[in-house]
Amino acid sequence: MTDLRTERLLLRQWRDADYEPFAALNADPVVMEHFPAPLTREASDSWADRQRGRIEERGWGLWAVEVRDDGGFAGFVGLAVPSFEAHFTPAVEIGWRLAREHWNRGYATEAARAGLAFGFVELQLEEIVSFTTVANVRSRRVMEKLGMTCDSSDDFDHPSVPPGPIRPHVLYRIRRPA
Repeated sequence: MTDLRTERLLLRQWRDADYEPFAALNADPVVMEHFPAPLTREASDSWADRQRGRIEERGWGLWAVEVRDDGGFAGFVGLAVPSFEAHFTPAVEIGWRLAREHWNRGYATEAARAGLAFGFVELQLEEIVSFTTVANVRSRRVMEKLGMTCDSSDDFDHPSVPPGPIRPHVLYRIRRPA
């Protein structure tokens, strides 16, 4: 299993102690504004269990993010394979979700840069994608800071999201540097 270190963060395997703060961030309606609904504790724990298993199997995935200064759990950042079919799949995506108290510190961008580097160097991926609801300007800003680009012809209705205002998604892409 691979841990990734940045100046301020550690991207690592999930620990039992992460589950409670992860459930709290998944229950926060502001954090979950661009998702169909906040997650119950059971759904949050199940999601973390799946990520833990994928990291054990592959050595990479959606890692737990720890702030190195204090060892605090901040959320997750990492690479995943979308579980639905769309015009851009199969693909590997970069994704993140951080607790509100860790927003506006550059953590998502810092950690995602490490995830992208891992994907391009270690996994030899040619392209990594990311996607979010049209209205999620915070995540779109992170994607743009990462150098990802968006083409409106790639916009799609997320097949796992019920009809409504969060179903339309934008797709961002980045190619492996030459």
